[in-house]
Amino acid sequence: MTGKIVAVCTSEKKGTRKKNVGAGRLIIGHGLEGDAHAGPWHRQVSLLALESIEKMRQKGLDVNPGDFAENLTTQGIGLTDLPLGTKLKIGEKAIGEVTQIGKVCHDRCAIYYQAGDCVMPREGIFIRVLKEGTVKVGDTIEVIKDV
Repeated sequence: MTGKIVAVCTSEKKGTRKKNVGAGRLIIGHGLEGDAHAGPWHRQVSLLALESIEKMRQKGLDVNPGDFAENLTTQGIGLTDLPLGTKLKIGEKAIGEVTQIGKVCHDRCAIYYQAGDCVMPREGIFIRVLKEGTVKVGDTIEVIKDV
């Protein structure tokens, strides 16, 4: 299963929309360099499919990659179909492992209040970084068997 990266997003504060910065570095045991969400835990990097964002656009929202606070926006790979422990090669060198699918949304975000729904809690996934590397818009993301 292979897809592509359509946005690489960071923010300075947790719980805010992220900005597509075009490229970044995935750091072992940390996440996406310069992002407020990064750190030594199991949810180092968040991913959301462009297809999920499109669902919200169809509800009339003007939303784009990063608006759901995801780090990597993907296209063409079924993120929610990936079981925990799945290894992903991101870009030329980086490797991540799926650690969580979806999340509990304790506080309703602005998008929820605008649309009455938000896809990130159901369709976003989280990975931890196993191997460092740069990631940029246009890179491939693919399921791999072994590290």
